[in-house]
Amino acid sequence: MSEDPADAPGDDESSGGSRDVVVPLRLYKTVTVFSTLFAVVFVLAGFVMLDSATNRATAEFSEIDPVLGILGLLSLVGGAAIYAFSTRFRAEGMGKPKDDSDEDSDNG
Repeated sequence: MSEDPADAPGDDESSGGSRDVVVPLRLYKTVTVFSTLFAVVFVLAGFVMLDSATNRATAEFSEIDPVLGILGLLSLVGGAAIYAFSTRFRAEGMGKPKDDSDEDSDNG
């Protein structure tokens, strides 16, 4: 019994497997603004914590604060995750996702 990867559950847009979440324009703007703000704050805080944990990258290995270093790395990952998940939203009428490019473009 061979399964075709194209028939895997969740891959068909008609079954709700699309990764994009279509929301009203007002909600899209709110999500975009605040998620970008939080992502930037988390990333900057992560770099500040790493900088502090390593004493501006001049500390010896034994002098590094591991708790602050791990918190800095987690903050960086958190900021990246917030930004990545926020890119899944799109407003109504923003166009088709890349997978649905059935139409010919009028470009050139």
